[in-house]
Amino acid sequence: MGNLPHFQLFIDGAWSEGADAQVMTSENPATGQGWATFACAAPDDVNRAVAAAKRVLDDPAWRDMTATARGKLLYRLADLVAEHAQKLGELETTDSGKLLAETAMQTGYVADYYRYFAGLADKVEGTVLPIDKPDMHVFTTREPIGVVAAIVPWNAQMFLTATKLGPALAAGCSVVLKASEIAPAPMLEFARLIEQAGFPPGVVSVITGDAQNCAIPLTRHADVDRIAFTGGPETARHVVRNSAENFAVTSLELGGKSPILVFDDADLDGAANGLIAGNFGASGQSCVAGTRGLVHRSILEPLIEKISQKASAIRLGDPLQPDTHVGPLCTAAQVRKIEATLATAQGQGARIRFGGAPADRPGNYMTPTLVECAVPETETLKVEMFGPVMSLLPFETEEEAIALANSTPYGLGSGVFTQNLARAHRVSKRIRAGICWVNTYRAISPIAPFGGFNQSGYGREAGVEAILDYTRTKTTWISTAQEPMANPFVMR
Repeated sequence: MGNLPHFQLFIDGAWSEGADAQVMTSENPATGQGWATFACAAPDDVNRAVAAAKRVLDDPAWRDMTATARGKLLYRLADLVAEHAQKLGELETTDSGKLLAETAMQTGYVADYYRYFAGLADKVEGTVLPIDKPDMHVFTTREPIGVVAAIVPWNAQMFLTATKLGPALAAGCSVVLKASEIAPAPMLEFARLIEQAGFPPGVVSVITGDAQNCAIPLTRHADVDRIAFTGGPETARHVVRNSAENFAVTSLELGGKSPILVFDDADLDGAANGLIAGNFGASGQSCVAGTRGLVHRSILEPLIEKISQKASAIRLGDPLQPDTHVGPLCTAAQVRKIEATLATAQGQGARIRFGGAPADRPGNYMTPTLVECAVPETETLKVEMFGPVMSLLPFETEEEAIALANSTPYGLGSGVFTQNLARAHRVSKRIRAGICWVNTYRAISPIAPFGGFNQSGYGREAGVEAILDYTRTKTTWISTAQEPMANPFVMR
């Protein structure tokens, strides 16, 4: 273990071990072997990071920096991210098992998120109010909300970081970024780029560690003003409870059981590709995975044949190799959860059309699986498994399809496949989800808001409005009267 790469915490512009010297080993999901170690934050480290973030808000180097200058730092960070995309992608792939073809590409694209928010930095404006008192000049300004606790999971972490860090820095906030302790290597390496970009010490700290010593002290810290969390609903409940200690403004981007509706007039090739992208893309380890495929009964069998034909060409293998389509799952626990869920579904009458078992090779591999469900209550239609498992359920009418799509406590992503434009508008409007893709799936852009409804969370990341979520509105009243206040005991 002594020869493994080691990653330290980045706090207040300096690298350090954790205060209690705790070190954890990260396993490579493709081999099941430890490949790196990393320092874990203790409560004292959290306090240091938050104290630095609070201090820098009053430091002229950051407090008085113009919005245009903040934007230039973000442009510099974007260039560095693009320049190091391959290296960061390799680290993420080795640490989490996600395909290098996706991690490197996504990291390169993430640079555009920083450029987008760099451009927005000096576009945040106040308003002069047409006040109903002629001797008053009243205007609003938007100020940084303060110290931000940004918490990201191990999957799509460069993307999920950009959607938080970009608008927060553009708005003039300071950020304590908490990386997942499951696969933190790329985020700790990313901290080097923040340092190189020239942000003043304390503006961004990057830490990792377990819930008790890191996440809980951070989310309940008295000096945290804003929490931006991405993760599971159960953890989110703890985050919301913790925020009661500091009344931090909180946004949640959680998981889902996103429906993909395929109507009888859909292009079968396009629908099959959309379902494969939504279920087997990223090895199914995506919060927007379209794991509830709702298919018109008349085309169910032809669509399954089409999917089966395409799935037979899927290459399961080393995620660092460019010709691999599906890599390992991040943890062995995910494989066990999928096995148990599939067993329950079969007991409910579900039929496994292909796959259904772990791959016979070292590492956390699960074969791509298609489950034909008999009833809406099938376990695979209810549980977020975070693996390459597609479940299909037939419907008869448009109304039934919409009802099935909305029969979930979640509401993050959704998809509709139809060649009828009127139906596309009609159905997408009625699906209760924050995102609806029509005749495509799993597309993102810095320009498009990202977020969900119900137990998939609240708040939006990306888009113009995202930067406003990291500001507070101040109203300033200036009296232009020539005479003093007439009566100090009467409200004006």
